[in-house]
Amino acid sequence: MAMRTSLRGRLGGSALTLFTWLVAILFVFPLLWMLLTSFKTESAAYTDPPTLFFTPTLEQFAGVLERGFLPYLGNSAFVTVVSTLAVLALGVPAAYALSISPIRWTSNALGFFLSTKMLPIVAAIIPLYVISQNVQLLDNVWALVILYTGMNLPLAVWMMRSFFLEVPQEMIEAGRIDGANLPTLLRRVILPVVAPGIAATALICVIFSWTEFFYAVNLTAARSGTVPVFLVGFITSEGLYWAQLSAAALMASLPVVIVGWFAQNHLVRGLSMGAVK
Repeated sequence: MAMRTSLRGRLGGSALTLFTWLVAILFVFPLLWMLLTSFKTESAAYTDPPTLFFTPTLEQFAGVLERGFLPYLGNSAFVTVVSTLAVLALGVPAAYALSISPIRWTSNALGFFLSTKMLPIVAAIIPLYVISQNVQLLDNVWALVILYTGMNLPLAVWMMRSFFLEVPQEMIEAGRIDGANLPTLLRRVILPVVAPGIAATALICVIFSWTEFFYAVNLTAARSGTVPVFLVGFITSEGLYWAQLSAAALMASLPVVIVGWFAQNHLVRGLSMGAVK
């Protein structure tokens, strides 16, 4: 009986592992196909049925660079980094005030932050366009920095507040007894505890800013376009340039993938904070 139970457990575990691998392959397959297509010629990318064996080439990546990819990449990097730093600079004190040192209208403030995410962005694009035009920020990276900061700040405050709530009150009280003022308490006691959560929040803000398209395509033109705007250029009246589009999408995805790879430990720890009591 024990052997049968053990055998069933092993078969069940193997079946679960196989199912997990199948699901993972299903989700990763589009990325793998994009990777393969980026190394094909345009003629090989259009074959039906698709070509699985081909001679790899780098001409698509060279074509992407020749079309001016680097300025768009620089704009995306600048907007993403600056807006994420601004979100953290504004969000950390707000999350501290709403968790460890609650203000009188904490619930109202949280409701306000949540309500800002309920307005569809398409409903605000006309006034934002007019305001950007009037203040000379149309086709300017600083317009995107301001918008991305406002777009990500409510989510960041909500996330970081939950992380700050996990800080033991005993640590805070011990720091206060030792004479630590608020900046010292925040820097030496609280932030080391919530650092994984802040890293997870920052990574999510980076992803949202890097991939945002609607504001970028409507508020930028020639000087301040970001990577998503650049990718739209491969959609022409002649059709899609699948190989070059795949190469451009791969180059656009690599920075976020690299950042996520190096921050994966902090990301897992941050997203799991509060999951186990």
